[in-house]
Amino acid sequence: MGGMTAPVTPSGQPEPGTDLPGPGVAPLRSAVSGAGLGVPSPEQGGGEPTEGVIPMTAVPGGEVETDPERLARVALTRVFGPEHQRVAVEVGRHGAARVWAEVRSAHPGVDPQRDLEAASRVGARLVCPQDAEWPIELDALDRLRDEGDGSAIGAPLCLWVRGPGDLRELASRAVALVGCRAATSYGLHLAGEIAFAMAEQGWAVVSGAAFGIDAAAHRGALAAAGPTVAVLAGGVDVPYPAAHVELLAEIARTGAVVSEVSPGTPPFRRRFLTRNRVIAALCRGTVLVEAGPRSGALNTVAHARRLGRQVMVVPGPVTSAMSVGCHRLLRDFREQTVLVTGAEDISEEIAAVGRFAARPPKAAGPRDGLSAMVRDLLDAMPSRAAIGVSVLSQRTGLRPEEVLAMLGPLTVEGLIESVPNGYRLTPLGRAPSNAGSRSRRS
Repeated sequence: MGGMTAPVTPSGQPEPGTDLPGPGVAPLRSAVSGAGLGVPSPEQGGGEPTEGVIPMTAVPGGEVETDPERLARVALTRVFGPEHQRVAVEVGRHGAARVWAEVRSAHPGVDPQRDLEAASRVGARLVCPQDAEWPIELDALDRLRDEGDGSAIGAPLCLWVRGPGDLRELASRAVALVGCRAATSYGLHLAGEIAFAMAEQGWAVVSGAAFGIDAAAHRGALAAAGPTVAVLAGGVDVPYPAAHVELLAEIARTGAVVSEVSPGTPPFRRRFLTRNRVIAALCRGTVLVEAGPRSGALNTVAHARRLGRQVMVVPGPVTSAMSVGCHRLLRDFREQTVLVTGAEDISEEIAAVGRFAARPPKAAGPRDGLSAMVRDLLDAMPSRAAIGVSVLSQRTGLRPEEVLAMLGPLTVEGLIESVPNGYRLTPLGRAPSNAGSRSRRS
């Protein structure tokens, strides 16, 4: 990190992507006062609870965090937020404690214990790399090549987790279901049905707790009594949208509510885009249920594609504006996108080898198992009219006695019936065979 001070916006916050002083360089003296636009000053520890913040009770008893590396990650998250990739790079090179020591004097009001106490009041915990609960899937974010478009932000410095679900265990069997907020009844129904079925199969459903597809996915998993994970753009103690306070509380009772930003931090627009990389990285694959041409859910899919994770798309009506983004993905990224219509298709794409059984065989049709010769005989018979043995012999090239030898058993099986003018197919005999069925004899 260079020795230049970071440009500061009028609100006292650094512009995204600016350099920070590296170890051995004079500490940053400029006023970097928040983790993002509209965020209270970190020197105030997040300030007074903002509107919509979950009311906090007394801090439950527990050990005080003393690990300097973990405390430094909490402090750096409070000051810089996830947008500053250089912070994560320097932490990886030199350790969080050393990086924080270089910039701490510029932020005398930042106390990581305040964030730990705030998280504890709502039953949330700190999860850092090297912790047993840290999902190793997130480490792939640090290996992404920076293409200059801000997409390679890297793995979070730490995570705040609210709920009993073990994040590493959940991520090992996680699938993301995302889509637009202004979802149609078609999309809401499918998202709920897919989430329900995936949860029944043992998958953890991950989404962003937004209106529309996200909420339908969470509710579908909850209805199946399965785990679901909500990744927020604000603090774990800031329910967003506010209308989903009860939904997030229910998720926290059985699964996990996760955030990489400090407690008390309200979300803002760019945070939703940086949050999406965490959703994609946590999961084996991402399913897009509905998306308009500019839907934010397409950003989650883009992260999944960069990470090499499976991208799946549920098609919609060609007349629906809410499926334009889905159909465009299928057209423009056809080699990297799989069309799916339900949980069975999704499991087939992302399940480990041998974990899930193969698709069940189709029900046998009345002609299945018959030899090719017998099927040829049935095909030579008119669908409604009667036909004689001699005509069947001419059509099939078989001798009359061979035809008669087959007609008897077919009559017993109910596939044909004898009539005054010969033989004719019954309704059962007119039913087609399933493709690829095997014959009893050649």
